Amino acid sequence: MKKGLLVLSALCTLAISAQEKKKKDVTLDSIQKLDEVIISTTAIFGNKYVAKNRTGSAYYLSPKELQKFGFTDVNRALRTVPGVSIYEEDGFGLRPNISLRGTSPERSSKITLMEDGILIAPAPYSASSAYYFPTIARMEAVEVLKGSSQVQYGPFTTGGAINMISSQIPTEFGGQVRASYGSFNSSQLHAKIGGGNETFGYMVEYLNYGSDGFKTLPSGKDTGFNKNDVVAKLAVNLFPNAQVKQSFEFKFQYSDEVGNETYLGLTEADFNENPFARYASSDADKMKTDHTQYAITHKANFSKNIRLTTTAYQNNFARNWYKLNDVTFNGDKQSIANILENSTTLPNHFAIVNGSVNSGADALGVKANNRKYESQGIQSKLDYHWYKGDAFHDIEVGFRFHYDEEDRFQWVDQYGISDTGVLALTTAGTHGTDANRITSANAFASFITYKLKYNNWTFTPGVRYENITLKREDFGKSDVNRTGVNLAERENSVNVFIPGMGANYRFNNDLSIFGGVHKGFSPPGNQEGQEPEESINYELGTRFNFAGISGEFVGFFNDYSNLLGSDLAATGGTGSLDQFNAGEVNVNGIELLLNYNFAKADAKIALPISVGYTFTNTEFQNSFGSDDALWGTVTMGDELPYIPKHQFNVVFSVEHSAFEINLNARYNGEFRTLAGSGNIPDNERVDANFVIDASGKYFVNNQLSLTANIINLLDETYAASRVPAGLRPGHPFGIYGGLEFRF
Repeated sequence: MKKGLLVLSALCTLAISAQEKKKKDVTLDSIQKLDEVIISTTAIFGNKYVAKNRTGSAYYLSPKELQKFGFTDVNRALRTVPGVSIYEEDGFGLRPNISLRGTSPERSSKITLMEDGILIAPAPYSASSAYYFPTIARMEAVEVLKGSSQVQYGPFTTGGAINMISSQIPTEFGGQVRASYGSFNSSQLHAKIGGGNETFGYMVEYLNYGSDGFKTLPSGKDTGFNKNDVVAKLAVNLFPNAQVKQSFEFKFQYSDEVGNETYLGLTEADFNENPFARYASSDADKMKTDHTQYAITHKANFSKNIRLTTTAYQNNFARNWYKLNDVTFNGDKQSIANILENSTTLPNHFAIVNGSVNSGADALGVKANNRKYESQGIQSKLDYHWYKGDAFHDIEVGFRFHYDEEDRFQWVDQYGISDTGVLALTTAGTHGTDANRITSANAFASFITYKLKYNNWTFTPGVRYENITLKREDFGKSDVNRTGVNLAERENSVNVFIPGMGANYRFNNDLSIFGGVHKGFSPPGNQEGQEPEESINYELGTRFNFAGISGEFVGFFNDYSNLLGSDLAATGGTGSLDQFNAGEVNVNGIELLLNYNFAKADAKIALPISVGYTFTNTEFQNSFGSDDALWGTVTMGDELPYIPKHQFNVVFSVEHSAFEINLNARYNGEFRTLAGSGNIPDNERVDANFVIDASGKYFVNNQLSLTANIINLLDETYAASRVPAGLRPGHPFGIYGGLEFRF
């Protein structure tokens, strides 16, 4: 199976290469013929050429691009993609906050996240916040899809979808070892080996990376993390001589993480004095996770034009984020977010937070945010394409039966703190007495899309259908054995059709225009009668290649009729996950991508540069009040929080057969932390920052390379966010050296 895919990929690559070398000789008909290649169903596009010829905006981060910097931080890897907004939290990208075209960035909960085409958020429907995120360092490619053709990939269809493509099974024996070490005792070891033939293939992969962290605690305890990833794949081609070609692939993935990470940031004054300090009261904070995935995929090629692919999958994720939640002084309990926001009016509470006093017993509430997630289902897609005359036709029909749940069984331990910053457990909490409930979702999704290519035109109408039932069973804080004596239940259901239409017109091989309109959708919460998030989304763009400058320019407009917000502790809320209506919002903007090579085509050195720019404008069309810290009180005309207006990125490389040097410069504009308009108040603003990363490789021979990476080359000190509680710094200057060995 994989050999067949490799052959198809090679044919496609050869065709593309030929097109690039002899563009004027390539006819539109030969371009249409490339559509005969059915991309692997683990991928949306499969390569840059297909991404550039879709009727909607799309970006393909290729293996070469990912390997330039070897990032373990997905935030840094996605910087080059226009339309992507991210605010950092821990400096290492462990739990990213990603927005596509102005969607709410909190925990990446409003975009469709996939690994190899499978929904990968812990509970995509019932609790979509991405407390688990696949490790970008083990991915071969990343696909970002925006625009009308994303109706194939739900349930979130407003901003877009991100699909991460894991290491593929090779067709011949080989492997790779990559290792690095550097600042903050940070290290990485990545090894994989695999092989195959016409009937059998395998791949085994191991990745470990971690750091002591760049923040400091008074106790001297490290503030970093350690994470492990293991992936194994087996593939078998069945009945190779049969008329119907069939194959099975089995995938197993396991990861775990232990991190001394906290929700507690710093006050403005303390951040200005030492942005990398941590308060003593966060000394016990720790995140523990483990994740497993099982997936088995069957592919049947009935002919060169018809393929049926079916995948059964199960994801399990367990996490316990043990972290400071609240402080009590003289019977007055306050959240840590409120204390840091009002440190001068709550001085006694703040003195307990920073460990400058001897507190009483039970002054610090350290919450065990213990949760287990399950996500499982079966999905299938039929692809049928054919030619008739000058027209190319392609029909895709797919469905998915899916179930997911989040099980909360949480408690709070009480601590005291001494004036030397030492924590002491004073009252151990009873498990299940803080939160004791299960939220779940049953969902059926289906779609049909049709592509018609005729002469210079391409049309891609499609429709998606979602039927979702969301439930919550709350056993109550006093029924820790879950007998059901105090059981409270609620349920909400939604049925929705999500249509979309895209079109592309190619003037010649160097110029095309595309556009589309589609319905945006995000599932509601489990409160009875709550409506889903809905919008109508438009885009219009062009792809071009003139005088060696290639690129894409897109304008977009998202018209929300019902924006939903979520009560997340990650944004300073209570963490209930209850959603609330934020009403009507308009989001519009532009995305620009330019590519150019300063070197001549026959030069021994390449000097490619890539420039990306995103402008995003947001505006509430109504007024409302909310208790959620990410929104606050909203007045018509206010802007959405945590969405910068301006983002600018430049990647410049010097590529030679013996070495390469890469620079990535990123400007992230200022953004507000509460909805508002006009000048941003100091205590509601995260200032703009400009960060440069660098990497280099020296190729000793075909097998061995020496590597060097620098994070934040100019050692820019900047605030990344003000949530969950207080100001948090971005990653400071760090330098790392290593090697790569292939065989």
